[in-house]
Amino acid sequence: MAFRVLIVDDSAAMRSFIRRVIELSGFEAGVYLEAASGEEALRALENEWVDVILTDLNMPGMGGEGFVKQVKQDELLRTVPVLVVSTDGTEKRKVQMLSLGARGYVKKPFQPETLREELERALEVPHD
Repeated sequence: MAFRVLIVDDSAAMRSFIRRVIELSGFEAGVYLEAASGEEALRALENEWVDVILTDLNMPGMGGEGFVKQVKQDELLRTVPVLVVSTDGTEKRKVQMLSLGARGYVKKPFQPETLREELERALEVPHD
């Protein structure tokens, strides 16, 4: 089964990198959507359903924290797993984002296997 993935990061290079890492990890993603901010991501989600969202925290306009809050307050979107992918690796920030409803937290830089494991855990993908 191929998953639909939304990557939210203000850096086009980082969005491309995350997509490439997902592909290299062997994770089955069929459709990629991208957004450069929380606002842009919310607009994309009005028209497209995704299986998982990966979001950065530090972005202009609506950052990752505000975006996660908005997703978790939405009746339909709250069921979509959100993974935070950030350079902020402090335990305080991780705990804060998980308490807001993020399903996982991956610190940049990361190994492809780490991202794949977090995606599979968030999506509850069974292992053979």
